[in-house]
Amino acid sequence: MGIRGLMSFVEDHSNEFFTDLKLQDTKIIIDGYALFHRLCFNSDLELRYGGDYDSFADVVQKFFESLFACNICPYVVLDGGCDISDKKLTTLKDRAREKIQAAHSLSVGGGGNVCPLLIREVFIQALVKLQVCFVQCFSEADRDIMTLANHWNCPVLSSDSDFCIFDLKSGFCPLNTFQWRNLNTVKDTQSYYIPAKCFSIDAFCNHFSNMNKALLPLFAVLCGNDHVNLPIMETFLSKVHLPLGSKGRRHHRVMGLLNWISNFDDPTEALDNVLKYLPKKKRENVKEVLCCAMEEYQQSSVKLQDFFQSGTYVCPEALNLGLPEWVLVSLAKGQLSPFISDALVLRRTILHTQVENMQQPNAHRISQPIRQIIYGLLLNSSHPEDISQNAMPSQPLAFNEVERINKNIKTSIVYAVQLPKDHSDLSRLTELSLARRQTLLLEALKVKQVVLESIPTFLKLPIAVSCYWLQHTEAKAKLYHLQALLLGMLMEPLHAIINSPGKEDPRAGAKMLYEEFQKVKESARPSARLDLDTAHIFCQWQCCLQMGMYLNQLLSTPLPEPDLTRLYSGSLVHGLCQSLASTSVESLLSMCPEVKQLYEHLFNATRSYAPAELFLPKGKSNSKKGGQKKKITGRSKNRVGTTSDTRNWYEGSNRFGLLMTENLEEHIEASELE
Repeated sequence: MGIRGLMSFVEDHSNEFFTDLKLQDTKIIIDGYALFHRLCFNSDLELRYGGDYDSFADVVQKFFESLFACNICPYVVLDGGCDISDKKLTTLKDRAREKIQAAHSLSVGGGGNVCPLLIREVFIQALVKLQVCFVQCFSEADRDIMTLANHWNCPVLSSDSDFCIFDLKSGFCPLNTFQWRNLNTVKDTQSYYIPAKCFSIDAFCNHFSNMNKALLPLFAVLCGNDHVNLPIMETFLSKVHLPLGSKGRRHHRVMGLLNWISNFDDPTEALDNVLKYLPKKKRENVKEVLCCAMEEYQQSSVKLQDFFQSGTYVCPEALNLGLPEWVLVSLAKGQLSPFISDALVLRRTILHTQVENMQQPNAHRISQPIRQIIYGLLLNSSHPEDISQNAMPSQPLAFNEVERINKNIKTSIVYAVQLPKDHSDLSRLTELSLARRQTLLLEALKVKQVVLESIPTFLKLPIAVSCYWLQHTEAKAKLYHLQALLLGMLMEPLHAIINSPGKEDPRAGAKMLYEEFQKVKESARPSARLDLDTAHIFCQWQCCLQMGMYLNQLLSTPLPEPDLTRLYSGSLVHGLCQSLASTSVESLLSMCPEVKQLYEHLFNATRSYAPAELFLPKGKSNSKKGGQKKKITGRSKNRVGTTSDTRNWYEGSNRFGLLMTENLEEHIEASELE
C-alpha cells in the first residue's frame, strides 16, 4: 500500500521524523484494513488452515481493550469497493498475484502472509460485539480518514505510507510503533497510556530544505503509488539528475525525488519542470493523469463525522450512481460486503486466493452458482447502464471474475441467473416478505426448509451451506471432513453451556469436551504437515459459506448471520480430521450428551444431501453399488448416532432440551457480553 519505499525510508530516519507520544484520553481514527491485516499477521496466528477465527477475535478484543483502558475512543474506517475509475486495477491484480505466490508458499511449508477468507467479516463482527464505532466507505477510505482526523484534530493509526503525504493536524501513528500490548502507567496516577510514535510532516519537510508541504502529493505520484503506473515516468527519471544526498543508494528514488522537488516553490512549477523531460505529444496526457492522482491527497467531501454522530452517510460519488438508498445504508454499516458494490457498480469481482491446492481449480468455482444468483439480484438496479465499463451491451448479463488459474490470475466471464420478476427489482428487494426471501435463499443453496427445522437458528445458515457444499462433486469430501466440520461447529454451544448458570453436571462434561477440542487444535500446530486435499476441501466450504453469507445479507438476513468466531477454526477441523482416523465421533462426544445430540441433528440434516460414496466403507468408494444413497446402519464403523431409532431425536423426552430452545441463543448472547 502507499508509496513504494517511503515507509522504510522514514523509519530509517525515525529520530528525525517521529516524536514520542503517550496516547490517552483522545479520539483516534483507525485504518481498519491496515489494522486487521496487522493483527492477523503479527499475532502468531496459524495461517495455513484457513483461519483460526476464534484466536483472531481474541486478539482484536485485547487490542480494543487496551485502547479502552487508556480512555482512547477508536473510530474504525474500512475501505469499501474498488474505485469506479478503476485506476487501481493494475495494482489490485499485482497484489492478487502476490497473494497466490504467498498462498502457494504456505501450502508447501514455506512462509508467507495470506489473510483467511472470512477475516474481514470476523473483524466486523468483533467490532459490533465490542461496540466499537465503525463505517465502511463506498470506495477507498484514505481521504475520508484524513478529513475526519483533521475535523476532530486527532491522530490516525495505519500502516499506509500515504498518511506521510496527507497534512494531518495531529499526525500519523504507524501501527508497528503503536505498543498496545505494553500499557504504561502515568506517574502517581491510576491512568494508563499507550507508547507510540507520531510522524511529523513538518520535521519531514524541514529535513528537505524546508520544502513546501503542497509538493508532497506530486512527489508521491512521481515516486509511484497505487494510483499511478505510467511507464513514461521512467523516461523522466532516467533523464533528470536526482541528487542523492549522503545516505547512499538504499532509497535512491525516494531521496533523489525529495531533494529534487524541494527546489521548487509550488506544485505548478515542479510539474512544469517534470513535463520538460517528456516528449511534447505526451505532456498533456501525463499532466492530466498526474493532476488527477494528486487530487487523491486533497480533502474529501464525505463527512464521516455525520455518520458517527447521526448515522448519516453521504457520498456524492455513490449518490451519482443512483443506487437504492437501502443498499448505500447497508454498505456504510458494513451489512453488505464491498464484493456487492464491486459487482453492482463495476460488474467485476475479485475472488481471493486461499491456502489451497494450486494444482486444482480454484476453490471459488464451487460457489459460482450462488454468485450467479447474487449477480441476478443486482442486475436490475436503477443505476445507469453505462456505469459498468466492463459490461458488454450485447451480453447484459455478463460479469467479470478475477480468479486464480494455476499460479496466475485470469478474468473469466460469468453470466447472471435471470430471476422471476417478483423479486428482480433491487430497489424493492427489502419489501419482499421474510418467507419469500428465505425461500429464495434456500432455493439458491438447494436445501429444503424442512431439513433445517431441527437445527438451532444460529446454525441454520452454516448447515444449509454445508448441504450445498456436499451436493457438489468438486468438493470430493470424505466422511471425516463432514464430521470434522460439524464437530467444529459445536464450539459455540459448548461455550454457551460452560458459561450458563445452573447445575454443574452438564457444564463439567462440556468443559471436558471443550478442553479436548483445544488439545486437538494445539496438536495441529506448528509442525504438522498440511494435507493439501483436506485444505482444498475446507477452502471450498469457506467459499460456499462466504457467498451464502453475502446472499443472505443481500436478502436482509432471512436466516440469522452466524457468529464466525467459533463456527470455524482451521487448526481444529484439520486436527479433528487426523484424530478421527483413530477415534470415533461417538466416543469423542460421549462426555457431553447435550452436545452429542446436537451433533446428531446437524449430521442428520446434512447426510441426506451427501453423495452415497461418503458412507461407503473404506476401499469401496468406487463400487458400482454406490450409485444410490445408503442409510447409515448401526454396524457401520462411522456410525455417529447413539440411538437405534432416529425418531427419538425429535420425539418424547429430549436430553437436547437446552440446545433446541431459544435459551441457547440467550446463553450465547450473554456469554458474548462477558
